[in-house]
Amino acid sequence: MVSNQVGSKVYIEIVKQLRKMIEQDGLKPGDKIPSERELSERLAVGRSSVREALRALELLGLIETRRGEGTFIRDFRSNQLVQLLSTFILQDDKARKDVVETKYLIEMDCLRLIIDRNNDEKLSLLKSWVEQQAFSDDEFFLKIVDLADNHLFYRIWNILSDYYQSLKLPTVEIEKIEYSKLVEALMTNEEEIVRRQYAQLRKLSNG
Repeated sequence: MVSNQVGSKVYIEIVKQLRKMIEQDGLKPGDKIPSERELSERLAVGRSSVREALRALELLGLIETRRGEGTFIRDFRSNQLVQLLSTFILQDDKARKDVVETKYLIEMDCLRLIIDRNNDEKLSLLKSWVEQQAFSDDEFFLKIVDLADNHLFYRIWNILSDYYQSLKLPTVEIEKIEYSKLVEALMTNEEEIVRRQYAQLRKLSNG
């Protein structure tokens, strides 16, 4: 039974229990896992917490949901990076600093990929969106990761972002103009300019 914890740490415990259950039941890639209701009863937790845990596993590429059919285990064993990451990020506070650092490194790598893609039209649309919309830091960088067009980075960043939020770290206020400056830096296609602007936005000392 999952321990009675509060907040987002509950789903982390559920993910651990789900992985253990999959092993104990001998489920293999392609096998269907129990429904949300069945998992809720079996693990003695609320369905909303089960749903959050399943979302985390899906973002990691460990399961997939097929409309009208259910949720199935994906063949992830050939991808050691995803398998190792899925274990690594579930270490609670031990991984606090590494989660933050890895999230930032992925964001920077995505910015480099955008420079390589050299898609001025999409950057112009992003610039207009930044100027016209209210958004959170996660919403902005979700667009950045999406523009990088790397599906694995996209999955990893999403789960790291969820875990980052669960750490309840002190937030740093970022002026909207900083996001505009980062997009403008991307439009120069100059990696050094982008790196400096990203470091300024993230308040990194080595900027």
